[in-house]
Amino acid sequence: MKEKYEIKTIHAGNVDETGFFCYMSKRKEPGFKQKRDWLDARFAEGMKIKVIHETGGRDTAFIEYIPGEFAWRAVHAKGYMFIHCLWVVGKGKGKGYGSLLIQECIKDARAQKMKGVAMLTSDHTWLVGREIFERNGFVEMDSAPPSFQLMVTRFGSGLEAALPSDWDKRAQAFGHGLTVIRTPQCPYIENGTNDILSFAKARGIKAKVVELKTAKEVQERSPFAYGVFGTVLDGKPLAYQYLLERDFDKLLQERGRGG
Repeated sequence: MKEKYEIKTIHAGNVDETGFFCYMSKRKEPGFKQKRDWLDARFAEGMKIKVIHETGGRDTAFIEYIPGEFAWRAVHAKGYMFIHCLWVVGKGKGKGYGSLLIQECIKDARAQKMKGVAMLTSDHTWLVGREIFERNGFVEMDSAPPSFQLMVTRFGSGLEAALPSDWDKRAQAFGHGLTVIRTPQCPYIENGTNDILSFAKARGIKAKVVELKTAKEVQERSPFAYGVFGTVLDGKPLAYQYLLERDFDKLLQERGRGG
């Protein structure tokens, strides 16, 4: 039987009732509250969150996108619609929901006379892979270490979206010791930050947190294209993703900082 669903648009007027897909069972957690506070200004900038709700079931997929000049990624994408997140979970997988949501974004971008749509993908974790975008007509426009691709579909002529190239300089600016660079864009960042700080403390590593508070700061200062979270050790990129303790120790060993 064909699945029945509706596409819900989340906005400032209904977000407190509907939530924003992530952390729905953890509304009292700091990560949820930080993301909720962050949303009001983003909605005013033109951000949209669209959620697929299966009839008689649950929310199974979502997409979050915003005009490129306000993107919380280290990208140059003015004039493009930029997708922050695309996620399909559980029984929603394999039903074409990801492509459906990408097409919703493309439709909105065309209606707003934008140059196209872009998203950062990765071969590793925390971001969707490139394959679904290739199936929807996107091509790789640029890339960045360690595993990022800037996937773009263009509607016509104009400046291309691009990634910065000064990654080493950006990382060096954070100096000696361990630096966790974070934002409130993703509710999972709070736990990721606390875990890494705990790991560092147990190993006697001096650590600090740098909060990037605007899209411009993310675009200009982040040492990773992902932008909204990452760790730098002694002025060199360590990881952009959430780390388990064993992963942290492995990276320290590779840097000669293991115990």
